[in-house]
Amino acid sequence: MPTRALPVPDGLDGVRVDAALAKLLGFSRTFGAEVAEAGGVAVDGRTAGKSDKLVAGGWLEVTWEDKREPEIVPIAVPDLGIVHDDDEIVVVDKPAGVAAHPSLGWEGPTVVGALAAAGFRIATSGAAERQGVVHRLDVGTSGLMVVAKTERAYTALKRAFKEREVDKIYHAVVQGHPDPLTGTIDAPIGRHPSHSWKFAVTPTGKDSVTHYETLEAFPGASLLEVHLETGRTHQIRVHMAAHRHPCVGDPLYGADPTVAQRLGLTRQWLHARELSFAHPVTTDWVTFASDYPADLAHALDLLRGD
Repeated sequence: MPTRALPVPDGLDGVRVDAALAKLLGFSRTFGAEVAEAGGVAVDGRTAGKSDKLVAGGWLEVTWEDKREPEIVPIAVPDLGIVHDDDEIVVVDKPAGVAAHPSLGWEGPTVVGALAAAGFRIATSGAAERQGVVHRLDVGTSGLMVVAKTERAYTALKRAFKEREVDKIYHAVVQGHPDPLTGTIDAPIGRHPSHSWKFAVTPTGKDSVTHYETLEAFPGASLLEVHLETGRTHQIRVHMAAHRHPCVGDPLYGADPTVAQRLGLTRQWLHARELSFAHPVTTDWVTFASDYPADLAHALDLLRGD
């Protein structure tokens, strides 16, 4: 098994073990946590947990078992909609239950795998398993994604997302009624301090801005239109939960499971409804829209009493 031993640099003084392994050894933070939980991390001869804080100058020893790198497996996804296709980009309507790209621990279908199975050739920039992916949707979130088919499209779209030049509109059904009915949530998001799979509003997190507007109110729930100014992992789910209005069907962030059961939901009510950006080659402003999938539409009908 691979082993590394080195002193803790000054820049990692006070940093959690899992985060430090990500910086020092290029692990994902999740894999770093798994290594620590398996007893593979020692500091000055003592086993360290994933949330232990490092001290500069300490002697760090790490032993781990190599994992096979994620690879693109061509698996057809019949429900994957092709909203737009040209020489530079393909815009897809992703169903829930499909990941954006392969990752360690995920064995289900992916957008890049589905595109490969359908014969699409996409850009190879970035990590091999993330070919052409310039932004992501959670596995349990449905809706629009754009994937680059060429290197120039990939470069232009990555820049546009980074510079916040892409309009991303989501629809979400949340528990309760936000007050005010229209507003902005400006709160930094980072890794949850005690849960490696969750994120949270935290003072040390990254700048995160969410704008929302209430479209409809129901007994105990609201349909919101959400504009994302930034694109942090789980951003809408984290921000709405932090304001005590978690997305319906999202128990990871505190939603009432009995509400989801009543509405027949097996995932969060969250849909990437509209995506607008300057075409990476023509520079024309393009807008794409997606209808609600059947499970979300059915839940909305029940809320409306239809």
